Amino acid sequence: MEQYQPERMSPAQLAALRRSFSNGRASLSRRSLLRASAGGALAVGGLGALSACGIPAAGTTQGGVSSEDHSAKEKSVNFSNWTEYMDVDDSEKHHPTLDAFTRRTGIKVKYTEDINDNVEFFGKIKPQLAAGQDTGRDIIVVTDWLAARLIRFGWVQKLDAANLPHAYTNLSAQFRNPDWDPGRAYSYPWQGISTVIAYNKKALDGIEVGSVSDLLDNPKLKGRVGFLSEMRDSVGMTLLDMGKDPANFTDDDFDAAIARLQKAVDKGQIRRFTGNDYTADLTKGDLAACVAWAGDVVQLKADSPHVDFVIPDSGYMTSTDNLLIPNKARHKTNAERLIDYYYEPQPAAELAAYINYVCPVDGVKPYLAKIDEEAANNPLIIPDKAMAAKSHPFRSLSQKEETAYEEKFAKLTGA
Repeated sequence: MEQYQPERMSPAQLAALRRSFSNGRASLSRRSLLRASAGGALAVGGLGALSACGIPAAGTTQGGVSSEDHSAKEKSVNFSNWTEYMDVDDSEKHHPTLDAFTRRTGIKVKYTEDINDNVEFFGKIKPQLAAGQDTGRDIIVVTDWLAARLIRFGWVQKLDAANLPHAYTNLSAQFRNPDWDPGRAYSYPWQGISTVIAYNKKALDGIEVGSVSDLLDNPKLKGRVGFLSEMRDSVGMTLLDMGKDPANFTDDDFDAAIARLQKAVDKGQIRRFTGNDYTADLTKGDLAACVAWAGDVVQLKADSPHVDFVIPDSGYMTSTDNLLIPNKARHKTNAERLIDYYYEPQPAAELAAYINYVCPVDGVKPYLAKIDEEAANNPLIIPDKAMAAKSHPFRSLSQKEETAYEEKFAKLTGA
């Protein structure tokens, strides 16, 4: 377990944080950016019985600090999530899947949308976790790099597989073994986030775009190409295009990717590095093609007939927002039951129909088709096997690497 040391962010990391707040993932309103299609009745049958076959026994936590579990006496669970990341009814006051969970189990969910940015949220919970205190939360949702950090510090509890039969069985293969949590001992994905290439067919006017090389090297696209201001997405896609594995690369590989992007910047090929504000430029045609987040593309395709996407032959980047149980959480068993509930196909389909991110639950497609057939057939929401095989995570970074890489990326982008 890595020993926690108080951290000071470098200027480059602070710049990355500012980008995130102004136009990156922190600024995303998940429902406003995505095509929200809710509907269909949620099945509320009994929880499936645990089958011991193939489910590993829960081991002892390495560094995780449990407290007395009050789940049996206190039928409640405190769930902290990002804004616009849960289904709501037409009144905007109720969450149908959470309400169905409460009707089935008797466990009341205190659902709070108090996560706006990973760095900000880490600063909010860090004092309690570092002091071995209860954060007041039983479930939190954070992106993979922060999940990795919390696990390294021993600040989250190891999950009890006996309480997670659906999660263990139905987790999609592409999300099963991140390098920061092999076998998902401490976390389960809430949703997947894919990075692809989007383009405006009208603006391309017959120009073929199918790879990062096309974006960086085709002179006909000069000044009409966009890359993301998130380092892991833009550098990761470039590494893939260079034949490198973003899950296993060296400092020299990273520097080569930066140099390649710098060359495109110097010759005016790249118009700018953006957060999700590229969507307006892409729709208007000011950007002919760009590196983009799949969640945005779902909405843009629904609203604009000229916008489409391509998955490069070299692959695409994927990351996850993850469910974790912090140390000293009072309702660990209740939290595990709620996590497992969202790995049943019907609740998972209801959620996917509303938020339109990559669903991490196998077997959800026929359930989603009954709610929204278009969403069920959209590979940006339900990847087929061929697409899933092309997904690549960005490896976890040490604090030293993160500081060095962000500084280099900030110099490239002018942040």
